[in-house]
Amino acid sequence: QVQLVESGGGLVQAGGSLRLSCAASGRTVSVYAMGWFRQAPGKERDVVAALSWDGGSTYYVDSVKGRFTVSRDNAKNTVYLQMNSLKPEDTAVYYCAARLTTQRDSYYTGSQGYDYWGQGTQVTVSS
Repeated sequence: QVQLVESGGGLVQAGGSLRLSCAASGRTVSVYAMGWFRQAPGKERDVVAALSWDGGSTYYVDSVKGRFTVSRDNAKNTVYLQMNSLKPEDTAVYYCAARLTTQRDSYYTGSQGYDYWGQGTQVTVSS
């Protein structure tokens, strides 16, 4: 079992930055591929970024490329999402997720493929 807790959300003006953290407990996440998803009101939960077990492979949805950076510190059992140049359309609840995998260089973009989820953290970007 893995427990995931997100933090770092909040209210920020457009153009600002936030860094989300996802702290894992219960089992090391070093063997898990990780993902960040977001869900805006009335919309589906969609992938924002994904990261392989070894941190060497990453994926970003087109709308955040060049603005968001996903990273992990396996020694701290923590995954991060650095969000820069935030836009009002980035407003959503952000979730981190973990998927146990033996493929150290694979990331996963489908929500159905993840085994564990955090409770989410609200990000609100004002115009």
